[in-house]
Order: sequence, then C-alpha cells, then structure tokens
Amino acid sequence: MLRNGAAGGASSFSATARPVRVWCDGCYDMVHYGHSNQLRQARAMGDYLIVGVHTDDEISKHKGPPVFTQEERYKIVNAIKWVDEIVQGAPYVTTLETLDKYNCDFCVHGDDITLTADGKDTYEEVKKAGRYRECKRTQGVSTTDLVGRMLLMTKAHHSNIAEDTDYRKHADNLGKCPKGHSPWTGVSQFLQTSQKIIQFASGKEPQPGDTIIYVAGAFDLFHVGHVDFLERVHQLTERPYIIVGLHFDQEVNLYKGKNYPIMNVHERTLSVLACRYVSEVVIGAPYSVTADLLDHFKVDLVCHGMTEVVPDKDGSDPYQEPKRRSIFRLIDSGNNLTTDLIVKRIIKNRLEFEARNQKKEAKELAVLEVMKRKEEAAQQKIDLRNQES
Repeated sequence: MLRNGAAGGASSFSATARPVRVWCDGCYDMVHYGHSNQLRQARAMGDYLIVGVHTDDEISKHKGPPVFTQEERYKIVNAIKWVDEIVQGAPYVTTLETLDKYNCDFCVHGDDITLTADGKDTYEEVKKAGRYRECKRTQGVSTTDLVGRMLLMTKAHHSNIAEDTDYRKHADNLGKCPKGHSPWTGVSQFLQTSQKIIQFASGKEPQPGDTIIYVAGAFDLFHVGHVDFLERVHQLTERPYIIVGLHFDQEVNLYKGKNYPIMNVHERTLSVLACRYVSEVVIGAPYSVTADLLDHFKVDLVCHGMTEVVPDKDGSDPYQEPKRRSIFRLIDSGNNLTTDLIVKRIIKNRLEFEARNQKKEAKELAVLEVMKRKEEAAQQKIDLRNQES
C-alpha cells in the first residue's frame, strides 16, 4: 500500500519571493517512470515546472517515427503530477529565446545527450549561457528496452537472468549500432528500492468527506488510455481518493497470456504513482475484489473500464462483492487504446524502430569519440606543461 503525493507538491518559495520557473522538453514518446523521475527531479529544483513536448514532424525529422501521436503525448505528460504546465509543439532545439518566452530561469535534462539530425547537441546554446541543469538518468529503463520486450514474445524480461540469449540478441538489434554500444541507448536492468518508491509516493491519508474509489488491473505500459480512464473516474465526485490495485506479474500473465505484462510490478508501481489522479497503490492486489479489501480501505465505489473482465480461477466474477453492495460502476473513458494495440503499433513499424535506435546510437557514439579526443588533447597539454616545469 503506497500513498501518493498531490500534484505539484508543496511550494518552496515565500509569498514575496519570485518563484523559480523550470523548463524541460522532449519527445516523451512511450512515457515511462524514467521520464516521470526526470520531471520529479526537475520540479524539485524550482517552484513551477513547464514541459515542452515536440510535434510528430519534429521527432520524425530528428529521430524517426514516434510510437504515439502528439495529442496522445501531450495528454500523458500533462497527467504527470509534477508538471505544472505543458507547451505543445515545443522546438526540438532548446534556445534562450524559448526560456525567455516562458520566463524560465533554466532548463533541466538528464545526464545523457540529445542530438539533432546533423549530430549537434540540442542544449548547446543554453549550456553556454549557464542556464542548463542536469539530473540523474533513471537506470534500468529505456524506450529501447520496452520496445524489445514487446517484439520478443518471451517472459525472459521478468526474470533476473540477464544472459538470456534470445532476449540479448534482440535487444542488440534495437539498441546497438555496428560500431558498439552507447551508454545512453543501451539496455540495463531496473532495480527497485524503497527510496525510489518513497520519492514517488509521499502522500496523504484519505480525509473525512473524501469518496474512496477502488480500481484494479495491470496498468501495463501506463498510457493515455489509462489516463483517460483515471481522469473520468476522478471526475465522478467532488473529492475523489483513488486507490489503484496492481496485480502481480503472474496474475496478469494468467489472464493476459503471451509475454504480458511488459513491465514488471515494480515498474508499473512507479508509473501509476506518477499519475496526478492516483492517491494510493496496492501492490499485489487480489484479482477478486473481496469483502475484506472493501472493508479494509473503506471503499465507497469500485470502477472498471470497458475492457473484458476475465473470470477468476474458480470461474467466479471478480466484482461480485462490489456488485452485491451496489457500489460497482462501469466507466467508458471514450478511449479504446490498450496495451495490445500499442504492441501492434510497434510490430507494424518494427524495422523503422530498429533503424531509428541504431541511427540514434551511432550519433551518440560519434559524439562520445569527439569528447574522448578533447579530453585526451587536454590531458596531453597538462602533461606537457608538467614536463616543461
């Protein structure tokens, strides 16, 4: 059970001080907890966070085709609780003009590198002006890795066996160019810690007058379909307190099959906790919504989307108890996007995504080589001065 924080968090500036405005930008395609963690860190550096999201055309020009449309990406970023405002169609190259336009003191990016189509650092101008800050990249997750999991129909991504040959071979096809691995595009393993959960989850108890609403599911590859559903649930009452029950990986695999869930329960926990509509998460919730669960959390309402409800192992309806209490409600979010449809998008464009990642990594390796040469030249100058003295 994890209580979630309110959107935005507490402000650190006084009533008379000027708030520090922070800028972040990016593609935010296939948003995962790594993106959310970057925005969490950026928000902590100031008082107001503005996030610029690039258009489909800009991403296609500089990187390759995005998985999600720009409208989907705008909505998913806006649902992250640390984001105060989004800018649609932000320029791919971050300039001082953009920071000044939105009255931002500086921009924040992870400790990887973002390059234009011609291999230039997109943050070069703001770095030179001293209006650039860096935050730590979240280890163990990348779009490359998630795409690899979707394309490879195996449960290997849920095991701790990193040497699985089929998975490693396919990951190499997605995240390795002929010249080697980039430290920014490569695949690594996510290791959950209690500290990471606390950073995402610091929240409040339900208060008198709150309507406690329970929803359950896999919430795999947390996407805009989930956001639309949770937003609709959030709008049901004046003071909603939404508890999300997340099923364990083995449970999800029983009713979803294939290689689902794509994300393991630890990854799904952080993804759901980052959503501004969620108040609390139950990790490893029972598949059937039992009387004990409803009584323990004092649940007023149980909601489910328009997706199929698979019977429990004994053939019973998992929602029979909330239905008996007349507190069950079906919610039509108006969005039919599912994890299955996302996987189909990936499979349809498999070759393009493989080419995109290999091209991206090749550019990163070229930049690394230039950086290495500069460091070696600087070291040679130091050594020469030492010898002369």
